[in-house]
Amino acid sequence: MSLHRADSLGGRAAVVGIGATEFSKDSGRSELKLAVEAVRAAIDDAGLSPADVDGMVTFTMDTNPEITVAQAAGIGDLSFFSRVHYGGGAACATVQQAALAVAAGVAEVVVCYRAFNERSGRRFGSGVQQREPSAEGAALGWNLPFGLLTPASWVAMTARRYLHAHGLTPEAFGQVAVAGRRHAARNPAAYFHGRPITLDDHASSRWIVEPLRLLDCCQETDGGQALVVTSVERARDLPRPPAVVVAAAQGAGRAQEQMTSYYRDDLTGLPEMGVVARQLWRTSGLGPSDIDVGILYDHFTPYVLMQLEEFGFCGRGEAAEFVAADTLPLNTHGGQLGEAYLHGMNGIAEAVRQLRGTSVNQTAGAARALVTAGTGVPTSALILGVDG
Repeated sequence: MSLHRADSLGGRAAVVGIGATEFSKDSGRSELKLAVEAVRAAIDDAGLSPADVDGMVTFTMDTNPEITVAQAAGIGDLSFFSRVHYGGGAACATVQQAALAVAAGVAEVVVCYRAFNERSGRRFGSGVQQREPSAEGAALGWNLPFGLLTPASWVAMTARRYLHAHGLTPEAFGQVAVAGRRHAARNPAAYFHGRPITLDDHASSRWIVEPLRLLDCCQETDGGQALVVTSVERARDLPRPPAVVVAAAQGAGRAQEQMTSYYRDDLTGLPEMGVVARQLWRTSGLGPSDIDVGILYDHFTPYVLMQLEEFGFCGRGEAAEFVAADTLPLNTHGGQLGEAYLHGMNGIAEAVRQLRGTSVNQTAGAARALVTAGTGVPTSALILGVDG
C-alpha cells in the first residue's frame, strides 16, 4: 500500500551542479573515466571542490564503485554512499537518496552519477544474453522461452494492448518521437542534433517488434552524467541558481516485475508510476496544471503516453492528442530518443537547466519541472522548482 500522507522531504535539498561527458557511440575510454569526468564537471559547475563532497549515490548497474570514483576524482572521506536498483527506474531515486541524506544530516554534499559504454560495450537493447541464478532470472524465465528476449519485445506486449483498448494505431506513438527529435535538433549536445523527423518518417521506419518501430525505441549511448545535491541553505551561497527538490518519490505497483508485469488486472497503464504520481502530488500540493515542463523517461514512446495519463495530464487514451497539441513542453533536451540514453540522468540535468533558464529549448518562466525515471520497472520521479 502506498503512502496516504505527505512526506517532509520537500524544500530541504537542491541540485546545485550538473556535469556530463560528450554523448557518443564509442567513447574510447573506460566507464570509470567517464564517471570521473562527469563527477568533476558537476562539482566544478556547483562551485565546489572535491574536498567538499562527503556522499555518493549511483545505480546498482553501474560498474564504477563509489569509493573508486571518489578516489579517482580526488574526493576524500565519505559519510554516505548508496545504490539504487532497477536500471533506469533508479534515476530520480538517486537524487531522492541524496536529498534524504542531506536532510538527515548524514552528508552535506552528495554526488549522484551514472556512466557506461552502453553502445560500444554492453548493449542493454540486445536483451538477455545470460543470467546468474536469481529470483529475477526466474521471473524472466516465464517469458524468454516464448521469444520475449529484448526490452522492445517486453514493451511491445503492453503497447499492443494499449492501442487495442483505446482504438488507436501505432501512429499515436509517433507524436512522442517527433517532439523529442524536434528538441534534439536544436540541442548541440544531442546525438541527433540537426536531425528532426516527421510523422511520415516515424511511420516509414522499420519494425523492431510490432507495434514498435525503430523510431519508438531510444538510442544506445556511451557517456556519463553527474549531479550535485546539497541543502537549500548552502545552495544559496553557491554561484548557480538551485533546483530545489520540491518532492521526490519511488514506486512499485502490485504484481510488479521488471518489464514483464503481464499478470496485472490492466496492461494499459503504469501502476508503478501511478504510485509515484500520487505521492508527488500529495507531498507538493501541486497538480498537472502547475508543471511548466515535463521530462518524461522515453526509452520507448508508448510509456511516455502512459506516464502522462498516470499523472493526470490527460484522460486514458488521450495522451497522443495531448502531445500533438504541445500543451506541455516535453523532453526539451531531446530525451533519450534524441539526446542520449543515460538511464534518465541527463533528463534531470535538463530540468535543472530549465529552472536556471539556460536550456537551448528554454520554456519561458519555467518554475517547476516534473522528471520521471524508467518505467515498466520499479521507478521514481522528482518535482524540481526554483528557490522561493
